[in-house]
Amino acid sequence: MAERPPDPSAEGDDPRADRVAPRVEEEAPGGSDHEPIDLRERLSLNRMGTFDWDLDSGFLELDPGALAVFDLHPGEYDGAPLSLISRLPPEEGLRLDAALSQALQEGNASYGAYFRIQCRDGTRRWTHSQGRILRGARGVPYRIVGIVREATSELADSALLRSLQEERQRQTVMVQQTTAALARALSVRDVTRVLTGPGGARRFGADALVLGLVANDRFEVIATAGLDGEVPGDMMNSWLDDTLPLSEAVRSRRPGFLSTRGELVARYPRLRPFVDVLPTGSAAFLPLIAQDTVLGALGLFHHEPAVQSAQARNLALALAGVVAQSLQRATLFDQEREFATGLQEAMLPRRLPPIAGGEVTVRYHPASVGRDVGGDWYDVIALPQGRTGLVVGDVQGHDTHAAAVMGQLRIALRAYASEGHAPETVLVRASRFLAELETERFATCTYVQADLTSGALHLARAGHLGPLICNSSRHIDWPRVAGGLPLGLATAFGQDHFPETQLFLESGSTLLLCTDGLVEQPGRDIAAGIEALSAAVRSGPTELDALADRLSNLLWAEPGSDDDMALLLLHRSAVRGAAATPRLRLHVHQADPAGTAEVRSAVRRTLDQWRAGAVAHDVEVAASELIANALTHTESGALVSVELLLGAPRRIRLEVEDRSSQWPRRRRPGETATSGRGLLLVEALADRWGAEPRGAGKALWCEFSVPETAPGNGA
Repeated sequence: MAERPPDPSAEGDDPRADRVAPRVEEEAPGGSDHEPIDLRERLSLNRMGTFDWDLDSGFLELDPGALAVFDLHPGEYDGAPLSLISRLPPEEGLRLDAALSQALQEGNASYGAYFRIQCRDGTRRWTHSQGRILRGARGVPYRIVGIVREATSELADSALLRSLQEERQRQTVMVQQTTAALARALSVRDVTRVLTGPGGARRFGADALVLGLVANDRFEVIATAGLDGEVPGDMMNSWLDDTLPLSEAVRSRRPGFLSTRGELVARYPRLRPFVDVLPTGSAAFLPLIAQDTVLGALGLFHHEPAVQSAQARNLALALAGVVAQSLQRATLFDQEREFATGLQEAMLPRRLPPIAGGEVTVRYHPASVGRDVGGDWYDVIALPQGRTGLVVGDVQGHDTHAAAVMGQLRIALRAYASEGHAPETVLVRASRFLAELETERFATCTYVQADLTSGALHLARAGHLGPLICNSSRHIDWPRVAGGLPLGLATAFGQDHFPETQLFLESGSTLLLCTDGLVEQPGRDIAAGIEALSAAVRSGPTELDALADRLSNLLWAEPGSDDDMALLLLHRSAVRGAAATPRLRLHVHQADPAGTAEVRSAVRRTLDQWRAGAVAHDVEVAASELIANALTHTESGALVSVELLLGAPRRIRLEVEDRSSQWPRRRRPGETATSGRGLLLVEALADRWGAEPRGAGKALWCEFSVPETAPGNGA
């Protein structure tokens, strides 16, 4: 008698060992528990079958297991592949045919494909087919042998796995994006901008949100997004109690999760009158806690009702923690910034002195981002003899030290100016004062002494941006103003010299002084900013405050400048009943060798604005000769005036005034003489010329007619 094979369980290899399995009645072939099962029966038990496809005859043999996979009875299949059409939807037949055709064309030894069949009850299930392609001696396929099997469970498990992986990936991306967005938020306003901006609520997987902060036992809503209306006024700022979900989350320090809007209203009846504002689905109310301090609460709302899973709740709590940390950091930033800007503003003038004959307005804005404050400042100083001192400057750096240095320098410069010193003297003393402060900071500055009675402007500049002048005809000019090194550096290098420039502000004209924060933007050349400022002034309103607001908004606020900015505008009132005469006035110092060239350049720009045409060259030459006469034959400088006299024809009047009472004498130089031809040139170029007394001195003048046909005349 043959021995019975050893029991595998005795060796500890029985997979059923130590397991108590429920008894399941299942129909299976075999009459005994240990009766052998052939290969096809084994495949059928695993919902698998075989096929043999003769490509030459077209006969496709399916074994019973394969017929079961296709949900076919033996009588429903005749061996023709077309018999399977009843089980293959068109799109699935195309999927299977494409996989097989590709394998045949590419010479592959096998193929495999997933496709769905339609069962007799109308349901669809996934199936997998895999076959071996047999080829003849010439490589021509003649037979395919393979298997088909049910794959619904396999793909369902795979889809579930993919779904879980995708969900984890989605949550990871959500946390990363929220953290990255909030990491760039410096102030509380920045945090609310992240939460309420585009995609703000979606960063939390929600359709709407409400954010509130705690202050003095009250709860204040500071941001909302995605709601179907406005939050009622009595709920925007309310006492901390249990009648509202966010307040209760703050008081209890515990989150709340509700499945539907109905559940929310039932628990908090106070919300019933405003139910239409809230989404209809689930909601989460999360306390914002950082370092054991409750800062506020965040409410997340969804359109679809749902019981939130433990994973979703943990994600919401993690995101609330990120928001809480950002708010704590932002709150501290706002407090520090408020202190710093308050310190800086306390160092600036609180009110401006009245100005006879004109008006002045100023604007100052601290840096729009960052906690650092800058050293920009302005000042308007009442001076002796009815004059006015105007200052705009910038201390190096953006911190409280820069603000402190600015405050000391402003007071010192104001004191020097109030004593009536000339602009150069004021800046020289201010530079020495800054150098003695034992600070490494330097400062740029422009100081102007303005006499609005005469329109005279005396300027000195220390490494700062020069002034802009806009006349009553909206012509813009950036006059060249000689300057020196920045304050502090000038003294350190032994070059504390700040040449004075004299300009004239005509009636109806406006003087503009500003710091670089108004014209500089990262990545943009300052020349583009200066051109933008010129265009904004040219097209801006005539009222001074309105113009200041427009310039601040257009050139600083809207671009979101990182720098602070100071702006000062001085307007000289127009004389009532008198037409404004276009005029340029410049002063040339006796000891300034470059003064004549600078005046010629300014005269050329002015004549171009007046569209003087070809006569501009004659005026320029005459100006050079008259200035040279004044500087050579007198001991004073020269005051140059150029006026456009309206009428028919238009005339340009040039005057050069000096302080010498000696009358000019026209000479007759010989052929070899090197001088004495100045007045002869003037007489030859001008339509008429002459001299007239002016106080203790005299003025030489000449006039030129502007032809109506002059190029660019516009007549």
